[in-house]
Amino acid sequence: MPQDFAPLPDRIGYVGGIESLMLDGRRHYFGFDYSSDVILTPLIDDPEAMAVFASEYLRQTTGQHDVAYWSELVAMSVDRSDLVGEEADRTFTSQELRGGVPEPGTHLLYLLGAATEWEDWFAEAPEVAQAYERLGFDEDDSEFLDQCLEVVRKDGVRNRPDEWAVARYHVTMSAQHAPGNWGILFGPLAEGVANQD
Repeated sequence: MPQDFAPLPDRIGYVGGIESLMLDGRRHYFGFDYSSDVILTPLIDDPEAMAVFASEYLRQTTGQHDVAYWSELVAMSVDRSDLVGEEADRTFTSQELRGGVPEPGTHLLYLLGAATEWEDWFAEAPEVAQAYERLGFDEDDSEFLDQCLEVVRKDGVRNRPDEWAVARYHVTMSAQHAPGNWGILFGPLAEGVANQD
């Protein structure tokens, strides 16, 4: 009997496919809505459980499908991704995630946004919102995190205090708000970022 996983709130019945990633040598599967760039399910480390979960909570454009149908999509996600081309880009270790300032433009940061539905959290921290505004970003700027991380990695945390305040806060708050069990991927990332001060 496969393990039972709770669906993510407000993400039931979406049309999506199956993606996978490797974390600490173990493959995890998840549902993904390609039309809106949103993660639909918890991370599920059992292919049978992923197929069962998908048959109950996910849809394809052709409607609802049975476990056998989803099992084929789960199996295909091992060798192929519609999000990233290289297996190395979807392979992570907790130790590497704790390594410090994340590299901008990575699949990891894309997943962080997709899991949290691209929230920016700055309303919860006025001092970070002020740094965000001083840098000239606005609510329509979707590239702010990559831009901040790029200059911080180039010039150092202490030499880019506003950029670092924005990047650090966004990553740590996103990890904190990660739905379901996505904290197992993003928690170590947030730890690494928090330890850079």
